[in-house]
Amino acid sequence: MQDKPGSWDGWQWESLSLARQFALAGGTVMLVAILAVGLWVAGRIESIVVRNTANTTSLYMESFVAPLLQDLSQGGDLSSASRLEVAALLEQTALGQRVVSFKLWNEQGFVIDASNASLEGQQFPLSENLRLAWAGDVRADLGQTGDEEDLAEGALGVPLLEIYAPIRDAKTGEVIAVAEFYELASDLASDLITARLASWGAVTAVMVAIGLSLFAIVLRGSFTIDRQISELKSLSARNLALRIRAQGAAGRVAALNDATLKQIGADLHDGPAQHLGFAALRLDSLRGLTTDARAQAEVDAVEQAVRESIKEIRSIARGLSLPDIERRTVTDLLQSLALGHAERSGSPVDCAFDLPEGTLLSAAVKTCVYRVAQEGLTNAWRHGGGIAQELYLELAGDLLTLAVRDGGPGLPPGAEPASVTAVSGMGLSGMTDRVESLGGRIEARNRRGGGAELVMTLDLKGAE
Repeated sequence: MQDKPGSWDGWQWESLSLARQFALAGGTVMLVAILAVGLWVAGRIESIVVRNTANTTSLYMESFVAPLLQDLSQGGDLSSASRLEVAALLEQTALGQRVVSFKLWNEQGFVIDASNASLEGQQFPLSENLRLAWAGDVRADLGQTGDEEDLAEGALGVPLLEIYAPIRDAKTGEVIAVAEFYELASDLASDLITARLASWGAVTAVMVAIGLSLFAIVLRGSFTIDRQISELKSLSARNLALRIRAQGAAGRVAALNDATLKQIGADLHDGPAQHLGFAALRLDSLRGLTTDARAQAEVDAVEQAVRESIKEIRSIARGLSLPDIERRTVTDLLQSLALGHAERSGSPVDCAFDLPEGTLLSAAVKTCVYRVAQEGLTNAWRHGGGIAQELYLELAGDLLTLAVRDGGPGLPPGAEPASVTAVSGMGLSGMTDRVESLGGRIEARNRRGGGAELVMTLDLKGAE
């Protein structure tokens, strides 16, 4: 099974608390910082100790060995007497007890004198330390015996401090040779190990103290955030429950209103319309009772008014009545609405639906879609002249979108974009309340190519 991005071994980073995220991320950073700072401090301690030891040895060379090597200032070789004096100095002094090997170099890389007589007169490539010593610097390395001329020293298997000390002319101060000493460094190596451990311990203690202090602060904040998140989730759940209940209540109220309107429509059709029809029939009888032209004209006017009233009442009754919402699909309802509107107004309506096969919507949603489409087509005919009327319905995920479009003059200048309530009459204002009660949104706006459109978006998660 493949883990999701941002997860390790099945758990996700985002699911961890703030304290755990800090512990993991901060712990990693602290560990890297401990390693980096510890290595740097240990390296600095070793560098300083080695340099100080080398400087002490160099001063010894300047004080005791350099006067014995002044023969080299004349550009010649070292005399036998000077060699014996140097050897006696290294054997009979405290420093000589720690020096296990000695070499004396000239500027061309030849060994002028050495405790290992087999190396005398041999030439070796100039190492970096040797070049720097000829430039006047005191150089030292601890345990670095990998050069070609260091084979004998490396074979000893003991810690050695390799020191390069420039030997200067007593008169001019120019470097006339470089003395290389290999000093026993067992104590120094032991001291450096102790110093490294102490530095590592100090760095670790400081970093751990800093990390624990920060973690305590973050942990407290994490507890506060977790508690607030828990409270917000509880509040959100209660709000969702209340919203669902409110939407359910609004849906039931809308259904009740629709039922009331349907009953009113039926009552208008079966009551006043029937009585007016009877009155129209009686007017026909009344017309035969008189031959006066003026009276006939009055009867015709009254009959015309009665018939117009009957037509208006029946039109109102049809608008108030709903089709069989429960049993029919939403696309069937909209197609029937478009056909009926085209028959009454003489303006055709193009329908386009993009819904997954087998889409089922609740009665409240279908009623809302039907009423919005009905009001939108009515306004498109009244205010848009019935030009290029379109009815579009789309379901993408849980978002249901209904659009009623026309090719008329569009909304008045300055009214776009705006809510439907601000630019329309009471019909669309009522539709706004109906849509918003189901958690949706409705808007009227001008189209780029001319005309206007009424767009309703409804989230079916809350509308069901």
